[in-house]
Amino acid sequence: MSLGADSDRDAASSPPAGTPPGRPPDTYSDLVRALFPRLTAGIRWGLDRTERLLAGVGDPHLRFPTIHVGGTNGKGSVSALMASILSAAGHRVGLYTSPHLCSFRERIRIDGEPVGEQELLAAARALWPAIEREAPSFFESTTALAFLVLAEAGVDVAVVEVGLGGRLDATNVIRPRVVVLTNVALDHAQYLGETREAIAREKAGIIKPATPVITAEADPAIRAIFRERAAELGAPFHSVRLDPAWEARTGRSGVSLRLPTGSWGVLELSTPLAGMHQAENAALAVRALELVGPDLRPDAGAVVRGAAAVRWPGRLQREEVDGRTWLFDVAHNVAGIEALTAALPRLELPRPIVALVGILGDKDWGSMLPRLFAAVDGAVLTEPPTAPAGRRWDPAGALAAAGPGRDAEIVPAFVAALHRARERAGAGTVLVTGSFHTVGDALAALGIPPCGVDLPLPRSSGPV
Repeated sequence: MSLGADSDRDAASSPPAGTPPGRPPDTYSDLVRALFPRLTAGIRWGLDRTERLLAGVGDPHLRFPTIHVGGTNGKGSVSALMASILSAAGHRVGLYTSPHLCSFRERIRIDGEPVGEQELLAAARALWPAIEREAPSFFESTTALAFLVLAEAGVDVAVVEVGLGGRLDATNVIRPRVVVLTNVALDHAQYLGETREAIAREKAGIIKPATPVITAEADPAIRAIFRERAAELGAPFHSVRLDPAWEARTGRSGVSLRLPTGSWGVLELSTPLAGMHQAENAALAVRALELVGPDLRPDAGAVVRGAAAVRWPGRLQREEVDGRTWLFDVAHNVAGIEALTAALPRLELPRPIVALVGILGDKDWGSMLPRLFAAVDGAVLTEPPTAPAGRRWDPAGALAAAGPGRDAEIVPAFVAALHRARERAGAGTVLVTGSFHTVGDALAALGIPPCGVDLPLPRSSGPV
């Protein structure tokens, strides 16, 4: 696949803004400014540039065991759950995810804490000659940066989330202990394929020879694609599906379930991540950790403690701000909106619920909006300021396409839209959703970012 293979070559080859050619950034702000122009001109597929970057600094991605997590929705939650459990077991754990909400440092975590600025700068200095030479994309650069940071920090294990697709994603240079595939939905069709089957084949590209693979995919046809690829590579195949026998429950405090396991018997689990989809994510994370090997496998107590301790912002995240209830959820495709709307009735939210919505223009907003409108009492459509210029949506056109009878309005200016949604909600709830950009910009504007705010630049690692 060569989609976008050369589309960012000119941007990536030019000297980063604020950084002289050949000289690494001096400050964290300079580093962010230097990296982000690389994202604006598209996606570059393939592993060769990432492999060369890493080879130049001693292949840090091979210095620690890894778990690779792919799929469409739930990748971040499953990754965060596994990292939290492994930390509870006493391991020093790295976590690499994308995109971030408010700060690039969110992408690289060690034992739950975002990486420090000085650690990032030290890795950047080591990698910068190769970055200048290879002209990699944003995601290739940041993936190499993450692996070097984690290796230098001496992690015992790292959980690595796929950026986009799988087969040609920059993270696919690792040699994982376990491969996890959450599910497959129609998203990024312009890059990965027009059908779920085509997308599944791209995502199955992270399956490795003789390496256990586990999935929570519900569709037998999609599972068959994963199973067939695993069989070709001699990889043991496992699957997990939400079972009524688990007695899973969800509410405003999160999810609880009774999960049978092969290693620890029946576990009484609870997690602050809300929504029934998180019960399945928790089960997938725990079952995957049964396959990681005896040196890393946690005990039952660590599994219970780690699941209860996980924190993952932007996923049905409830906050009280100035006496009002806010709910933040990064649902950015149809499947995400369906999970969000299914969870809303069980969250005991004060009514009315007014949605503040900003969706990227290349998403299926025509299918997302009717589902969302049916679950809330009103909506304010807006444009998140950090959305890339080429991917901004047309809220007026979207509202017109949604048809009559919608209690929705358009407020293009983001801060004004926040105020209008809060005004309309009154003593009820403002639901912020539609994209990572919308949620991140709202958290920043309200003064509750997860770990600070970087420069006002686009924050996706490509389409999200």
